[in-house]
Parts: sequence; structure tokens; C-alpha cells
Amino acid sequence: MASDMTTDTRKDQAQTGVSESRNSATDHRPDHRMEALRAAADAIARADHGDPFAVLGMQQEAAGRPVEVRAFVPGAERLWVIDSATGEPAGEAERIHPDGFYLAVMPDRTERFRYRLRAQYPLATQEFEDAYRFGNMLGELDVHLLAEGTHLRTYEKLGAHPREVDGVAGVSFAVWAPSARSVSVVGDFNNWDGRRLPMRRRVEVGVWEIFVPGARPGQRYKFEIRGPNGNLMPAKADPYAFQAEMRPATASVVHGLPPYEWRDHEWQSRKVATSDRTAPISIYEVHLGSWARVPEEDNRFLTYQELAERLIPYAKDMGFTHIELLPITEHPFDGSWGYQPIGLYAPTARHGSPEDFKDFVNACHRAGLGVLLDWVPGHFPTDPHGLGDFDGTHLYEHADPRQGFHQDWNTLIYNFGRTEVQNFLLGNALFWLDQYKLDGLRVDAVASMLYLDYSRKEGEWVPNKFGGRENLESIAFLKRMNELVYGQQPGAMTVAEESTSWPMVSKPTYLGGLGFGYKWNMGWMHDTLHYMQNDPIHRRYHHHQMTFGLIYQFSENFVLPLSHDEVVHGKGSLINKMPGDDWQKFANLRAYYGFMFAHPGKKLLFMGGEFAQWNEWSEARSLDWHLLDQPMHRGMRDLVRDLNGLYRELEPLHKTDCDPSGFEWIESNDNENSVYSFLRKADDPEHIVIAVCNFTPVPRQGYRVGVPLPGRYVERINTDEGKYGGSGLGNPGGGVYAEEVPWHGRTHSLDLTIPPLSTLILERKAE
Repeated sequence: MASDMTTDTRKDQAQTGVSESRNSATDHRPDHRMEALRAAADAIARADHGDPFAVLGMQQEAAGRPVEVRAFVPGAERLWVIDSATGEPAGEAERIHPDGFYLAVMPDRTERFRYRLRAQYPLATQEFEDAYRFGNMLGELDVHLLAEGTHLRTYEKLGAHPREVDGVAGVSFAVWAPSARSVSVVGDFNNWDGRRLPMRRRVEVGVWEIFVPGARPGQRYKFEIRGPNGNLMPAKADPYAFQAEMRPATASVVHGLPPYEWRDHEWQSRKVATSDRTAPISIYEVHLGSWARVPEEDNRFLTYQELAERLIPYAKDMGFTHIELLPITEHPFDGSWGYQPIGLYAPTARHGSPEDFKDFVNACHRAGLGVLLDWVPGHFPTDPHGLGDFDGTHLYEHADPRQGFHQDWNTLIYNFGRTEVQNFLLGNALFWLDQYKLDGLRVDAVASMLYLDYSRKEGEWVPNKFGGRENLESIAFLKRMNELVYGQQPGAMTVAEESTSWPMVSKPTYLGGLGFGYKWNMGWMHDTLHYMQNDPIHRRYHHHQMTFGLIYQFSENFVLPLSHDEVVHGKGSLINKMPGDDWQKFANLRAYYGFMFAHPGKKLLFMGGEFAQWNEWSEARSLDWHLLDQPMHRGMRDLVRDLNGLYRELEPLHKTDCDPSGFEWIESNDNENSVYSFLRKADDPEHIVIAVCNFTPVPRQGYRVGVPLPGRYVERINTDEGKYGGSGLGNPGGGVYAEEVPWHGRTHSLDLTIPPLSTLILERKAE
């Protein structure tokens, strides 16, 4: 190359401080070594070298031998090695591969030194740090814990982390891809060129890592992976990305874990009490993308800030104790409602940045509201940029589709028997509770995780090692997850959506349970909704659908869910499930809500149900808030607000939600009148709350209800009150005094007027 220099080139050389007599790499290397280096350079140029740090950067054959620097800089016309200490060129590199592989041999330098690279391009000259002069990013302890499967904060090491190394600012990248032949990080910092930043493989643990000097937060990136057979995979998003692009774009975004100033100390000081089995827990289930939209701005989503300004005051005013968010982990398809997530560590960009989401959580806590996340460890989608076939092998999922593919949802199933996969998911559960201060996790589709034959026919599933249908690895994972959450995050709760009769879901693991704090009572929901959908004239024949749940009510710590699943896929809204004309529909739903709030169990109501939205829910549009202009819908909303307030106020209605000593049937067998009555109590045996429900449109005058104690019983809720849209019939005034008339096996009784299609909740007042 030196013999071909033009006069202008020699002038450029003089300006950079490199002598005219450039060292030729081939003058100092045996032919066989040069051939090997050219072969390695060719592999680098094809982005197909499995050990790039053995080729690139500063290399030295042995102590005392000259050092040389190798770099792959496509597009550069010339390249110099700059001594960082002096800022002067230490040598000029020779291009030994036409795609831009350079070699600089410096015979007079026998000690390694810090350096930078200076590249001359057709239109500019740039000086930059070489990624291949930096050492390992993962420490030995990290590697050991990752390999052992006990690194519970993997998100602090894997993924993309802005940091300073050796005085240089940049980003360290690390990704688990043990079967890959080569891995490169591509992004805004290297023109998305997979040849430029091939990563170092840590063979001890199958992790690839690199420090990219000059990379910074906000830049987009992915991983370019060659499988074990040399096949180039679709570029993969980072499994540990803390931020992602707004869909339909699919890149990860450098973010890291910057410090955040939380201002929720008062909430944190009482957080433990808010999740206790004796606490009032009333959950408002929300899909952030459709709670409200901005129709005048192309129907856009609300930002996290706008949600904080509108949703939080509303939920607080309505008396809910917690907001449960349908999955806000990043997902590519709006129609999945978040239940097919790809970015488990990233809050969705639909509403803003990670900091914006922290602001939202912080605002919830300052308003006295807990925040639960609907968490999806049971399956993940097959999108090519996701976890499926990640390194050219079935890394995160089972290889056998009988174990690794959900037929119902066309999704993949995690391989819970693999320690690294468990680490990924366990770390994720703790991540949301630690980094975002969330107050609990509602775990989706637990039944699909417990059974190997879930929604499968014979021959479509693989038995466990004992020949059974139980997924032993998944069960162990769920137990471990709950132990970690309750052991490391005081005050956090876990809630299982589990639709079978699996025993002891919400019992401690040391007693043989799964360790969840609570379980959705799907049986109660299905039975009672089925009952309510019957015409009142037929309800007498289905009477015990409303009582059956009490047979098993205290076998678990139950949440009574009227969730999103009941108002989609053609099921209709709650108000439309009710029989009769419009007045009767509203009356039925009001009575049902009264029954629910008086019934043992924590409460959950999906958004829109509180004001009786007519339309079935759709994730693509806002709730029908205009309905609140109509008195019947306002009345429904006001009733739910008052029910929440009473539930929180009266200890008998919440303190014994999970304790059989707090519930007694008064009359459970009056099927001819479709009337139910029961009492609730707590610590004070004289503080009694009575609930009486009439599920026919016939008012019941002089209906006698037995009570255990004399005294005055005051009507605290009457779902038929005029202010709620009812007929106004009931027991107004100062209350009803118990008469010394034995009834229902009790010494005293109340002579009540029970309105049509109504629930009465009465509190005993000591005289």
C-alpha cells in the first residue's frame, strides 16, 4: 500500500503525525499466521466469528513481543492507533481485508497501552474508543450465580446498562444465547451493521457481552444471532430491555436503571396492612389503553401522566383500594390486551417512558391506591423478534410442541425446568416489585401452568416422570416465585387466576400449598352470573347456584372477580347479561353488586362495570363515559362508590373475608321467593351486619329475618333507593328494631320490607 501513496495522501499522513514509511503488517508476520488472520478477518467481515475478542483489539504473541491492534472499520480509507496518554499516533494500520479489516503492527511498542482509533472517511475523520480494548463485563460471582440459577437480580447484569468503564462512558450489553455460533449487538450506534460489534462469549454460562463506548440511553438496538448451524436469526429484541419502541416498531431502547426519587413513604409505611387477609381489598381492573382515549387526536392513548391526572382521582373517589392493570409489559399486538408480551422488563411505550410509569405508580401511592400488575409467565408469542427459537435452538421454550406450544393461544410455553429460564422469570417478578414499587402480581392462566394436559387431547401431551398430568417443574417455579415475593417484598401480594379445584393454591408452601396470597374465585363468578342471567321466574330452580360457593369459600383466600373475561368475545356487558326491561336490568345488576359486596371475599370489578356500560368491552376504544349523563348509569356508579365505602368502613364486611367464623347463613333455602339472607361479623360479637337479597321483581312486605341479638338494625345500603335509580321502597328512618320473635333458629327477628330485585345491608347499632 505504501508504494501506491499519492502526494495528497503523504500530506494527510504528515498532518496526522504518521511517518511516510508506514509499517507493513506483512513485513513482520509469517505467511501462515497472516493466512490465519485473513481467514479470521473474513469471518469477522461476515459477522460469523465466535471469538471476536481473540482477533480484534490489542493483541500480543507473548510478553516482550510487539503489540498490534486489529480493528474492523468498514468504510474507512485509513486508520491510525492513537496513544490515549499523549494523543499522538502510535502507528497506522494496514487494511488486510477489502471490507475494512485493519492491522497495525508497532515494532517499537512491547507494552500494552491505552489507545483510541482515528479513522479517515471520504468526508470526515473521526476518533473513537475501540470496544475491543475493554475486558469482561460480568464478574466471576455473576457468572457463578447465573450458571447456578440463583442470580435473582439478573436484570442488573443482562440487557443494556449505561455505565462508565475505565473513564469512558458507554453501554454494556449482555445476552444469554448459549448455542449461538456468534452474536452481535446492532443499533443506532453502529449503523445496524452486524459486522461491527460481535460480542464476547462467556463460555462458562453461555452469555455474550460487550461494552460499547459512546453508546447512550435512548438509542435503539437488537441482537443479531447466528444459530449453531450458522443460520442467521431474525434480529432479536433484548429479553431484558427496560424500554422498547412504540409498536409496530420492535427494537429495544437503551435505558438502564437510573435512580428515581420516590415520594410514597407514607404508603410504604402502611403497605403491609393493605394486603393483609383482614384488610378491605377492592380492586378496579383497568386496561390503560381503553379506559379513556383522546378521540379528537386520532383516538390516541392517554399518557401515563394523563392517566395519573384522570384515572387515579376517579378510582380514589370510587373507593377502590387497588388498581389492577391488564399487562402493561411491552407487547406487539393491541388485540392481545397485553397477554402476549415480548418485553417482560419494559412498561409499554404506548403511554410513555419507564419514568412516566414510575410517576404513575408514585401518584397512585400518594393517593392511597395500591397497584397490581397482571403478570404473564405462562406463555409468550411467536413473533420473530421475540424469545422463540432465540439462539437457533428452543432456548426459552420446550422443544417438543406437546410441552412447548399452547394450541388455544398459538403461543409458546416456557421451559420451567431450565434454571436460566426460571431466573429470567423469577427476576422479572421481583423486578416489578423492586424497581417499580408495585404492590402485587396477579398471575395469569395459572391452570395452564399446572397441568401438562391443559386443553389437550390424549396423545397431545407428555406425562411427568411419575406418569401424571401435573407439571412438576411449573409447580416448583410458582412455589419459588411466591416464596421470593413474600420473603423479599413485605406487603406485596400475589393473586392466582386459577380456574380448577387445585388444592391449597393460596396456602403457604411449607404446608404444601402453592404459596399465593389470594386466588380468583372463578366458580363463584360463573355460578352467580349464570343465576343472574336467568329470568327471575326461573331462578327458584337454580337457587343454590348462589349458595354453592359458600361450601368451599374458606378453603382458599378468595377474590370475587367480575373481570374483563366476562365482558368480551360475545359474552356481552354485565348489564346486558341481566334479564328484563331496562329498569329490571339495572335493578338486577344493582342487587347483584350488593350481594357481591356483602359476600365473603375480596372484590374485583372491571372498568365500565361500575356504571353499567351497555357495549361489550373493546380494547380499541374508550369506555362510554357519556353514559354518566344518564341518571340510571350515574345511580349505578354511585351505588358502587357507596358499596366500596361501606365495605371499607365496616369490619364485619372485610375483616373476616377469609375466615369462616365471620359468616352465617340466616336463610339459604327460600327458593320459592328467591330470597337469601346471611350475617357477617368480626371481632366484636355484637357488631353484626345483615344482608338480605331479593332476586325477584316482587316486593316482600313483612318478610321476617332471624337475628341473634336484640337492638336496632339500620339500613346502610338499599340498592333500590331512588338515588341509585330504584323504586325507593325499603325500611327508611331510624332503623328496624329486632322483635323478640324467634325465627330462623334465633331468638329475635326483623320485620322487613324487601324491595323488588334488591339487596339490603343492615348494621346492628348497640342501644
